[in-house]
Amino acid sequence: MTDSRASTPGAYSTGQKEDKLITALYILLALFIFGVMILVHELGHYTTARLCGVGVKEFSIGMGPRILSRTSKKNNIRYSLRLLPIGGSVSMVGEDEESDAEDAFDKISVPRRMLIIVSGAVMNLLLGFLIMFVIVLSSTQQLSSNVVAQFQDGAMSSESGLMVGDRIVRVGRVRVHTGYDLAYEIMNQGSRPVDLTVIRQGEKIVLREVIFPGFTEGNAAFGDVDFYVFGEAKTFGSVIKHTWYRSIFTIKMVWDSLIGLIGGRYGFEMVSGPVGITKEIEDAARTGIINLMFICAMISINLGVVNLLPLPALDGGRLVFLFIEAIRGKPVNKNVEAYIHFIGIILLFALMFIITMKDVRSIFRQWYTTR
Repeated sequence: MTDSRASTPGAYSTGQKEDKLITALYILLALFIFGVMILVHELGHYTTARLCGVGVKEFSIGMGPRILSRTSKKNNIRYSLRLLPIGGSVSMVGEDEESDAEDAFDKISVPRRMLIIVSGAVMNLLLGFLIMFVIVLSSTQQLSSNVVAQFQDGAMSSESGLMVGDRIVRVGRVRVHTGYDLAYEIMNQGSRPVDLTVIRQGEKIVLREVIFPGFTEGNAAFGDVDFYVFGEAKTFGSVIKHTWYRSIFTIKMVWDSLIGLIGGRYGFEMVSGPVGITKEIEDAARTGIINLMFICAMISINLGVVNLLPLPALDGGRLVFLFIEAIRGKPVNKNVEAYIHFIGIILLFALMFIITMKDVRSIFRQWYTTR
C-alpha cells in the first residue's frame, strides 16, 4: 500500500502553474487582438489623412506614457507604443489647435475631414466583415437557410400556424434572409407573440402572434427557435450573401444591445469592458478557432459602431462638430470643442473604470464559486 499524500500537493501545484500559464497566454492573446483592432482603426485615420494631404504629427497605439517611440527621418512622423492597450490616436496638424500650415487638418474641406474621421470605424467594420467571410467560407457544413425543415417535439410555433416548407422572410417588421438572421430576430423579439411573414407555395402569408418558447438571462427575456431549417449549398454567391447578412445583423445586434441597455431591457451586469471581453476571448479560444474568430468579428464590428456614436471624445462626437460647421458655415471654437471632448474623455474613463471593476468582481466571484 502506497501513501499518495506526499505527491498530491506537488501535483496540485503543477496543475495550478499550468492553469496560470494558460490564463497568461490567453491574456496575451486578448492583448494582441485588442492591439490589432486598434491598429486597424488608427491605420484608417492615418492612411486617409495622408491621402487627403493632412500632416500627421504622431501615430500612437495605446494610451498613457510612451514606452517605445521613433521619429521617421523621411516624414518626421513619430510612431509610438504607449503603456495602456486601450486605445490609440493619430495626432494631425491643426486638428486640436490653430495652425497656418498648408497641410493642417482644418484647412481641407469639411467632407474630407469627415472622411478622415469615419475611416477608422469603417476599417473596423471592414475587418469584421472579412473575419465573418472567413468564418462562413471555412464552414464544413451547409449554410442555414430561412426555410422551415422540421419542428422540435412540442413546438409552440407549429401550433400558431407555421408549417414545414415555409420560407420566413420577416419577423415582426424586420426582414430576414438566412438562418442566422432568423434565429437572432426570434431570440430578440420572440419573448412575446410575434407576427411572421412567410412565403408558402409562392404566396405571401402573415401569421399573427406566433408563439415561441422563451428563456431568461439576467433580467432579460428572449425567444427560442423551436424548429430546424434546411441547409443551403455553399457557392460563391451564397457565401457572399451569408457574410453580408451576418455582418449586417451583427451591427444590428450592437444597436439593439445599446437600445436595450438604455431602455432598461438589459441590466448593467450585461455590459463588458476590456477585462470581461478578455474572459470571453479566453472562453471562445478554449472551444475552437471558429468561436474565437466570431468573437473577434463581434469586437471589431462593435468598435466600429460604438466609435460612430455622437458622443464627445469619440469619432461620432467629432462628426457632430463637423456637421455643425457645415450647417453654420464656420467651425465651432476649438477651445470649446476641446473642452467638451475633454469632459467626454473623463466620463468615458470613469465608465470604463466602473465596468472594469464590475468585470473583475464577476470573474473573482465565478472563480471562487468553481473552486
